[in-house]
This record gives sequence, structure tokens and C-alpha cells, in this order.
Amino acid sequence: MRVSAEITAFSDRLGHRFGRSDLLVRALTHASIGSRTRPDNQRLEFLGDRVLGLVMAEALLAADRQAAEGQLAPRFNALVRRETLAEVARRLDLGTVLRMGRSEMLTGGRRKEALLADAMEAVIAAVYLDAGLEAARGVILRHWRGLIDSVDVDARDAKTTLQELVQARGEPPPVYAELAREGPPHAPLFTIKVQLADGTEAQAQAGSKRQGEQEAARMLLERLEGGA
Repeated sequence: MRVSAEITAFSDRLGHRFGRSDLLVRALTHASIGSRTRPDNQRLEFLGDRVLGLVMAEALLAADRQAAEGQLAPRFNALVRRETLAEVARRLDLGTVLRMGRSEMLTGGRRKEALLADAMEAVIAAVYLDAGLEAARGVILRHWRGLIDSVDVDARDAKTTLQELVQARGEPPPVYAELAREGPPHAPLFTIKVQLADGTEAQAQAGSKRQGEQEAARMLLERLEGGA
């Protein structure tokens, strides 16, 4: 199967030359343009999630042979969550080679976190089916190595950490509020505030409510830890 120069360039960035290029094309095909003759990447996404999970679990065990399950689990979650997958996809410029329907494209599909994360999982599965687990492991570790090395000892997400902190103090849970939404529908910018019962608060801006809440919680945690 002949593929475009853009997909070949993506394969080079990924670090895997496919024997079955149809697998990579399928991994890059969103459901909005998929059909019976052009299968989309949803089934590959399902498989890639499991392959990534296995490799990450192995890597974390090897990286810290003394860590307990309670330490490993939050690190694992930080490395396989949607935000991390999308981050790796962006570094690979995966969005430029995604195949999708016109409506999805016009609403900013190439930049959507969910689409990038799903496609990244599908690409991992494509490598696995093309050349086996060792090849998939090599690709994953190549692009996740820095993340593995820098993952926090306690990598719980900021919202969870803040929630547990205020609960330990016997206080009500943090309250999140959307203060503003700006920009076009395909590229919104949310302003999110998080506030504690004593009035302490922090604000952040992000491209999604979820990211905004995480960033606001992270900023508030830094303020509390700094004693501000």
C-alpha cells in the first residue's frame, strides 16, 4: 500500500518503519471518515491502551524496585492518562496526519486532546500488530522515557491531591467555577477558578474545562505549599 510523504515522515518521527503500512493508515483514520472499506482506528485504540499499560507497568517496576503498589499506581495513571498521550502525540505532530471528516476538521479535530490521545493508542497498536511487542515497547519507551524519568514520586493529579489535602484538614471540598469562555468554538479558552471554604483561591486558563480545573488546582497547591 502506497502512503503519502506526510505519513512516511510521521513514521520516521515515530521511529518505526512499517512492513504493513495499512495498519498505520488505519491507526490515523478517525471514525468520522471511516467506512466498511476504510476501517477507522477504534479497535486499534482498544488494543493500544492495553499494550501501553503493560509496557508502562514493566517500566515503572524496573525504574523503582522498592516502590509499593500505592506509589506505583499514581505514577502509572499519570503516564497513561489522556493528557499524557496527547502530549506525546503533539510532540510527534500526529495531528497533521490524522484522517477525519470535514465537519470534525472544521471544529479543530486535529488539535482535540481526545482525538490525539485515541490516535496515539491506535498507533501503538499498529506497531504491535506490525512487528510485535518488542517493537511496540521500543517505540513507547523512546517517546515516554523522559516522562518516566521525571514522573513525580507521588503523581496523583492535582485535583485529587487538593481534595485529599482539604479533607485531611476537615474542610469542605474545593469548589470549581467557570468564570469565562473565550475564542471560537473549535479553539475555546476557559478561565477556571477553584476556591476553598476559607476563601483561598486560584485561577487558570486552558483549552478545556478539565485542563483548567487541573491547572487551577495545581496553582492553589503551590500557593498552599509556599505558605502564601
